[in-house]
Amino acid sequence: MREFNCIGCPRGCLLRAEEKEGVISVSGNACPKGRDFAVGELTRPMRTLCSTVKTAFSEAPVLPVRSSADIPKDRIFDVMKEINKVMLTERTGRGGIIIPDVLGLGVDIISTSDVLVREK
Repeated sequence: MREFNCIGCPRGCLLRAEEKEGVISVSGNACPKGRDFAVGELTRPMRTLCSTVKTAFSEAPVLPVRSSADIPKDRIFDVMKEINKVMLTERTGRGGIIIPDVLGLGVDIISTSDVLVREK
């Protein structure tokens, strides 16, 4: 049995999930999102990744970025290696794509700031 704090809604239910003979049972959830979250954590945990990329601009030597969607938890370090390779030389704003389709996961790494496009 595994326990999780659900992040599906603001309640933060303490979930208990167990798999027996291919059947997953979940308890402690106050809504259906809790069951979905627990099943996902047992079968294929996903996470949103937030980080920074280096830039060539002295006023903002790093730019905050995030994944445009959840990525498999076991690929976080692989994606971070790709993010750490980036040296941004073009100005971009919030939502700008920094790495398209990172590692073929169908997820982009995007900017979360307008710091490079603000007027000086």
